[in-house]
Parts: sequence; C-alpha cells; structure tokens
Amino acid sequence: MRARALFRDTSAVLGITVRVLDAVLVLLSALVAYAWRMEGEASAPGEHYWGIFLFGALLGYALFPSFGLYRSWRGARLIDLVGRVLLAWGAVLVVLLGLLFLAKQGASFSRLWFAAWAVLGALALVGLRLGLHAGLRWMRRKGWNRRRVLLVGTGPAACELLRRMREESWTGFDPVAVVDPGEGLALAQGLEGVPVISGLDALGALVERDEVREVWIVLPLREEDTVREVLHRLRHVSVNIRYAPDIFGLRLLNHAVSDVLGLPMLDLSATPMTGINRVVKAVEDRVFAALILLLISPLMLLIALGVKLSSPGPVLFRQMRHGWDGRMIEIYKFRSMKPHDENEGEVTQAKRADPRVTRFGAFLRRTSLDELPQFINVLQGRMSIVGPRPHAVAHNEQYKDQIDQYMLRHRVKPGITGWAQVNGFRGETDTLEKMRQRVEYDLYYIEHWSLWFDVKIILLTLVRGFVHRNAY
Repeated sequence: MRARALFRDTSAVLGITVRVLDAVLVLLSALVAYAWRMEGEASAPGEHYWGIFLFGALLGYALFPSFGLYRSWRGARLIDLVGRVLLAWGAVLVVLLGLLFLAKQGASFSRLWFAAWAVLGALALVGLRLGLHAGLRWMRRKGWNRRRVLLVGTGPAACELLRRMREESWTGFDPVAVVDPGEGLALAQGLEGVPVISGLDALGALVERDEVREVWIVLPLREEDTVREVLHRLRHVSVNIRYAPDIFGLRLLNHAVSDVLGLPMLDLSATPMTGINRVVKAVEDRVFAALILLLISPLMLLIALGVKLSSPGPVLFRQMRHGWDGRMIEIYKFRSMKPHDENEGEVTQAKRADPRVTRFGAFLRRTSLDELPQFINVLQGRMSIVGPRPHAVAHNEQYKDQIDQYMLRHRVKPGITGWAQVNGFRGETDTLEKMRQRVEYDLYYIEHWSLWFDVKIILLTLVRGFVHRNAY
C-alpha cells in the first residue's frame, strides 16, 4: 500500500524530471551527431559547436513548456503527444536556423551534422515519451499511479466517462461511485457497473473514507445551484474537482476551454485554426501546393490544351463559393461542360450521362483532374489541400435550413480533398440524406483536426485513387 501511495501524486516531479531529461537528450543527440559526422577526425567540437549545443538545449528547456509537453497527458492520445513533441523540436530548430542566418554563421557549421542532430533529437525526445508512456501503463496495471474518481451526476456524460474509464484502464482512473444529487432511488444495478449513491449529504465523508483523489461533476449547464452545492460540501477536503458539463444534447464543434481576458470560457463551437494550428495549416498548404504545382505543371498545360480543343469557351471554370467563415471566394476548375446558361440563383448538379458534359470533360471529372487548378487557390490562401469541399452558394442556401449545423462546415477553409471524399461521399448529392452524411464527415474532420489527420487523408486520397463511381 505504501508503495502505491508513493506513486500517487508524481505529476509535478515527473514533469520537472522529463524537462531536465529533454535538455540532456538535446545536448547528447548533438554530440552523437557530431561524432558521427566527424568520424575519423580526431578534432573535438570547437567553441562555436559547444555554444550551439548548449544554446539548443537551453532553448528546448525554455520553449518546450509553451507547447504543453509537461502537463499531465493522462488519458490523452499518445499520437497527439508525439505530434506536440515533433512540433516543439521543429520550433527549436527553426529558431536556431533563423539566428544562425541573422548572425551570418551558417557556413561555420556542417549541414549534414545539423540534419543528423534534427533526426536524432526527434528520435530521442519521442523515444523518451514512448518509454515513459509504456512505463506508466505498466505501473498502472500493477495498481500504482492510479487515481480514484467519484462522479456527481447520472446523465449520458457520466455513462460515457465510466465506459471510457473501463475500456481505457491504462489511463489510471478508477471509478469509486456515482452520486445522484437528485436524491432519487439508488440504482440497484448501479451505473455501468459502478454503485450509485443518492443525495449529497455524505459527499465529503465519502471522499475521505474511500481516499478519492478526483471528483468529477458531470451535470447539465442548467444545474448551477447543484454545482455550487457540491463545491460547498467539498470545501474542507483536499481533492481535485473537475467540471465536465453534460452537454450531450448539444452539437459541439471543437469544444475546449479557452482563456479570454483572463477568464476561462467553454468553447461550444469554435474553429481549430487558431494560434500555432493556423500557422501549421498555412505552412502545410503552401509547401504541398507549391511542390505539387511544380510537378503537375506539364500535365496542367496538356489538360488546358485538351479543354480548349474539346469545345469553345474558356479553359478555366470560375465560380463564387463560400470560404472560411462564410466569406465569398472564387475557385478555379478546368471547364468540363459546354457553355450554358442557368437561372439566377440556381446551380444544377452534374448527373450521370449529363448532356452538358463534354467527352473530354467527362474524363476529367471521372479522374478528378478538373480539380487541379484549385492548388492555385491553395497558394492564394483561399483554400486548403484538406478540408470540407466547397459547395455552390445556391446549394448552401438550399441546405442550411434543412440540415442542422450545416454552415459549421465553414469554420475552416474548404479543401481539395476531405474526410467525406475519401469515405465515398463525393459527386452528386441527389437526396437530403446523402448531403447530411457528407456534412457529418465534414464536421468530424473539423472536430478532430490535426496535422496527422491531414496527412492520413492525403495518403488515403492517393491510395484509393482519384477515380470513383460517384465522380461524373
């Protein structure tokens, strides 16, 4: 029991230890990279090398906390932590390169050494987290470093939390009991296998008796008085109290807690493209778009010639659509239809064997080659490579009142490919249900956005190909 208690509250000590280890690993990886680069040469690192070794370690020590590397990641996804580590290490390298450039000292250092340091440093920092993660999981299986949790509330959110604690036991949370503040009859079978206690009268005594370390208040937002009552009854006990509002009845988007004007605010619907996320997304889009355009420019010239020869009219089809935050943008596609007129405010979706589509245009649409000019839109900052596909303005007007939360698709930039497209929801949406399913996938993407999710979608687009039975 004493051994288990020893590992009960180790977050602060562990955070400091890992922070120091990170600085040491940055320094050691620089030395190992130098030894590898200078193999066969007897010279030790000069003062200028030692200077950048130490400065890199100190820079990591100073910058890494701002990326959240040392907060508790108990219960979080490991891939998210690895992504944060790589992003933080990349920031250190970018700062170092910038300073060397400004000081005109870049020629004094081996580029091969710097590249090796970048790779070894990333492997060392990620390896430390993987080892630590595996070690903590082993300890929690043995009963160490676990936290006993008491839930207040019996709604859907409480059931979901209990289910996740059971399925993800490696996170180290042990539910002790569930308190029903309504003083109703205790459920004989419990809630998700956990005993239910009625009323708040014995709340403080229960926390102390069962050595509870965390109390999670899982009540609807309207239960403000009950939340206040719980806090009052726990005022004399030393325990972490967290509020997980039961908001299962709301459709949320990118929900989180933000600090605004020094006050915590619960984000119910917010764009994920803020702060460092916005920078990462912009760099990702510009770099990929520039490289792709460079590679496909000969193909685009051939397609432009084919469009021009297939029928009279312009090479590019231009159309106004809604972009980020609903702002109007002009997007480009290779023209695949014969010039035709439509009634104002109407856009007729292409159908199978549509007579408006030229023979060459049909080929472009089947292979998605008509979308290639949109990489120019990405370079212009109007679109992203990955994101919800931009619908015609007329379609937005049609569906925004028929599908709940439809316009939330515009909380990010529209994309050339997206989560809905790689899951088969592309082409004509001839029923309301098809559009509703597409929107569900788009909102899932926005809610779960990450750089790695974008990479996954790009790879799926390449693997599954550009040809699809719904592309016509």
